[in-house]
Amino acid sequence: QVQLVESGGGLVQPGGSLRLSCAAARAIFSIYPMGWYRQAPGKQRELIATIASVGSTSYADSVKGRFTISRDNAKNTVYLQMYSLTPEDTAVYSCYTKIGLVTYWGQGTQVTVSS
Repeated sequence: QVQLVESGGGLVQPGGSLRLSCAAARAIFSIYPMGWYRQAPGKQRELIATIASVGSTSYADSVKGRFTISRDNAKNTVYLQMYSLTPEDTAVYSCYTKIGLVTYWGQGTQVTVSS
């Protein structure tokens, strides 16, 4: 079992920024891919960013150029730095990792972009 704990969500004004963190309570974190999904009310879950164990990244078009995913393997933590936030970014953000055929999820953190 892999436990993932997100933090850093909250309320931010349009144009603002937030950094989400996802801490993995397992030392083997560094060799597996990590990523972030988000789900807005009434919408399907959207994969927005992934990072491989070697550090290569990919982004959904909806966040490309505004969000940056990174990882600190020494801290077993993956980050999602979000800039230029808009109300359309309001969602529950969840991190995940995939070990073999099993995907593990965090509990999610709410991000609300509103004035």
